[in-house]
Amino acid sequence: MSYGQEPGGPEQHRDGTPDGQQHGGPYPGGQTPGGQYPGGQQYGGQNPGGQYPGGQTPGGQYPGGQYPGGKATGNGQQYGGWDRPGQQYPNGYQPPQPMTPEDQRLWATLTHVGGIFFNLLVPLVAYFVLRDRGQFVREHTRVALNFHITMAIAYFAGGLTSVLGVGFLVIAAAAVVSIVFGIMAAVAANQGQFYKYPLSIEFVKS
Repeated sequence: MSYGQEPGGPEQHRDGTPDGQQHGGPYPGGQTPGGQYPGGQQYGGQNPGGQYPGGQTPGGQYPGGQYPGGKATGNGQQYGGWDRPGQQYPNGYQPPQPMTPEDQRLWATLTHVGGIFFNLLVPLVAYFVLRDRGQFVREHTRVALNFHITMAIAYFAGGLTSVLGVGFLVIAAAAVVSIVFGIMAAVAANQGQFYKYPLSIEFVKS
């Protein structure tokens, strides 16, 4: 029921507000479309250049410096989520330390010698374990891995063609090549020199 209606005008309440409008403003609690909640937080969408409730902004950081999919540590370091420029490791984790030149020569030599006896297995393990321990050992394990992958393909092809009689020659040739080039690579590694296997396919580039 309204009071004080004027002819041709909107109905008014006793306090003078037009009919259909609530007390205290156009919306309950004084909220307006595109406005803000009490305390300055916005509802109904993002305020251009502003913030969501709690201070989160699109494309920025979440509370504690955590990105989506990641996990924030006490000092703002993140791991387990998206990569960030200058990515840091979790507390208590130590990145691989570079080996001394002498150790790099030793492990590079052992990688080539192990490839002679165990073919692909030793270079594969050495590459994934030692590739972050120094540029010298990384390059030697990489070329050894590529060479012995190539020799493994040759052994496989020789096994398939052994029924034709030529497969045994392919296997024997691959064995001789592996021994000769493996020894040459081991000598070069022991002397601190890089070595590139002949007849090797570059499966692993770096």
